[in-house]
Amino acid sequence: MEMMIEAEGLRKEYGDVKALAGLDLAVPSGKVLAVLGPNGAGKTTLIRTIATLTRPTAGTLRVVGIDVAHHPKQVRRSIGLAGQYAAVEPALTGRENLRMVARLFGHDRAAARAAADAVLEQMGLAEAGDRLVRTYSGGMQRRLDLGASLVGAPRLLLLDEPTTGLDPRSRNELWLAIEDLAARGTDVLLTTQYLDEADRLADIIAIIDHGKLVASGTGDELKTQLGRDVIDVSVKHDGDLQRAVDALGPEATVEVGNSRVWLPVTRGADELIAAVQALGAAGIPLDDIGLRRPTLDDVFLALTGHTTEQADGDASSGTSIR
Repeated sequence: MEMMIEAEGLRKEYGDVKALAGLDLAVPSGKVLAVLGPNGAGKTTLIRTIATLTRPTAGTLRVVGIDVAHHPKQVRRSIGLAGQYAAVEPALTGRENLRMVARLFGHDRAAARAAADAVLEQMGLAEAGDRLVRTYSGGMQRRLDLGASLVGAPRLLLLDEPTTGLDPRSRNELWLAIEDLAARGTDVLLTTQYLDEADRLADIIAIIDHGKLVASGTGDELKTQLGRDVIDVSVKHDGDLQRAVDALGPEATVEVGNSRVWLPVTRGADELIAAVQALGAAGIPLDDIGLRRPTLDDVFLALTGHTTEQADGDASSGTSIR
């Protein structure tokens, strides 16, 4: 079986900062891989290393069977890359942008025209192809940027947090485009901090933290690893969060920013009743309490100790290497 990504003991250090700290990852071709992790986990460093934009400090990395360290030019011929923000020229039309990129890939004029037309159709932008990009919505610009990474017909498409900053409608449009690409046979690796995005798009989810792989599998497999139902508690006042944890016991976990405490349980309804009684005895007013199946958010928090909200907040500071 051909492999999309094979990383063994992959390390990347920036002085004393270990962005990748012996990461091991093996993913077969024909899949959509989502890489999750809090800010500082090493997601963008992994993308940059796969794209040959930075050299690993140690370890081995093969992309579609090609060694990144020994054959970086061959790797670059096999990949497409779209970053967090659309890198298209607003003073050109969508069609002109794609033709320019195709020429940079080495296509002659006729081949560049054909590639641009095909990608515009594929991205659902054929009718807007002759409009200036400055008139496009944010979602349309991101789809055009995604299309620009496809004119070279890559075997592997790298997407670094592709829906950052998009409104819900534009996110859904980009999700549909990515699903279509995967259905047509393009391998996709995307980094994201949106768990619903990973749950919807990915065949395989890899969770990394502190530069190492901490878990991988399908969304259902990762949720099953948690192994238990969850009591979900929303308190009325943030000042009661620690009191709720004390009342529920040492396995209770606070999700900062949501006035929420959650507790994994094995005896379902019996433990829900006990939790209601314990919180009532402690005099803690609640907004809500319930029993539910675990989500990918629970897996993420259990494995990394971070919530998605904390990850997003850290990311906005721009102070950490990702």
